[in-house]
Amino acid sequence: MAINRERSEVPAPLAPWCGLVGDALRPYFPIFSNQTQRFSYLDTAASSQKPQDVIDRISNYLAYEHANVRRGAYSLSSQASQNMDEARSKIAHFIGAASAKEVIFTRGTTESINLLAHALEEWFTPGDVVLLTVLEHHSNIVPWQMLAKRRGLTLQFVDCDQHAQLDMADLEAKLERYRPKLLGITHVANSFGSVTALDQVLDLAHAVGALVFVDAAQSVAHKRLQVAQRGIDFLAFSGHKLYGPTGIGALFVRTEHYPKMQPFMGGGDMIAQVALAESSWAEPPQKFEAGTPSIAEAIAFGTAIDFVEQVGIETIAKHESALFAEALDRLRSENGVTVYGPALIDGAQESIIAFNLAGVHPHDLASIADSRNVQFRAGHHCAMPALHRLGLPATVRVSFGMYSDRGDIEALLAAIAEGRKIFG
Repeated sequence: MAINRERSEVPAPLAPWCGLVGDALRPYFPIFSNQTQRFSYLDTAASSQKPQDVIDRISNYLAYEHANVRRGAYSLSSQASQNMDEARSKIAHFIGAASAKEVIFTRGTTESINLLAHALEEWFTPGDVVLLTVLEHHSNIVPWQMLAKRRGLTLQFVDCDQHAQLDMADLEAKLERYRPKLLGITHVANSFGSVTALDQVLDLAHAVGALVFVDAAQSVAHKRLQVAQRGIDFLAFSGHKLYGPTGIGALFVRTEHYPKMQPFMGGGDMIAQVALAESSWAEPPQKFEAGTPSIAEAIAFGTAIDFVEQVGIETIAKHESALFAEALDRLRSENGVTVYGPALIDGAQESIIAFNLAGVHPHDLASIADSRNVQFRAGHHCAMPALHRLGLPATVRVSFGMYSDRGDIEALLAAIAEGRKIFG
């Protein structure tokens, strides 16, 4: 059973993985021990691997603890409800929210953004502007395009430079010119690892009266978000990029903005009263969580956060920063390799490196690497506008996690050498 940290006066014992990173941490991730040769997983930006603790938490819940939540007066249902509430509280604490009630459970970042776009629909009026950037993942473009068509809104986009660094002058100019009702912006771009100067962006946007939605899918596993302290209005991220399960995510909504939002879906558990003529809604966050939730996944999401906290988010960030710097330096010196990203001009970039190898299509290089048990992403990374802005049809993308180490860099360089050899 999960421990109720708010009631327990006895501090939890230190986990054996506290403070461990890289190769020392791999024994706690089953996938790394289930290989006949070294396994270099360099696609954590797409989805992170799972520690045994998270796997066990799901398994234990499904085997011995399962019951529907908030629907039964019996002990099994009450305990499941409590465990899910504790997971919500852990998430709120992890991102620095003022209250657990500011966290809505969703299936992931994509559903969170769609929920927000639908929930805010009546708040927008025809002619309003939504400002986005060319660096956004498709999930932070398409839902707003759909809303714009339904509601008669205008979309505008902030540009980036040839190193995929957000053009802050263009952002400031478009905020002043268009006075958008909402700015939607990525914290760390999934295509090139570009890091947004979030505090500066928030100040500029709020100065013209815009609310700010932050896509934190790529940043939540690498840095403290501190949503309350920063004054973020809305923020979304996924469990599976934070060492948790798929099918679970969170949407943070600052409490003062709930009155602007209408339910995304109707059904059980999001209601206060139902009559044949009309219904009334439950208080948030239940107002936005219709139907049976992903209970096992939500509880295991809380366990994943426990794991990250026990390793130490600052420890993880320091480890990944060192790996990133070494990998970037060595890739830049590789024959035929062209690297992209703000770090080339000393701009802010982290955890993700995009590059191409001359004469080798990214998909071909990925296949060659896969034959050597090195796995990374190749393609447009669900960020076509960002790649098109740099004149690129596709790139290789490598990304690091807490379990990555220097051996992964060596394996990557060996795969590049093999690609160069095969394609001449």
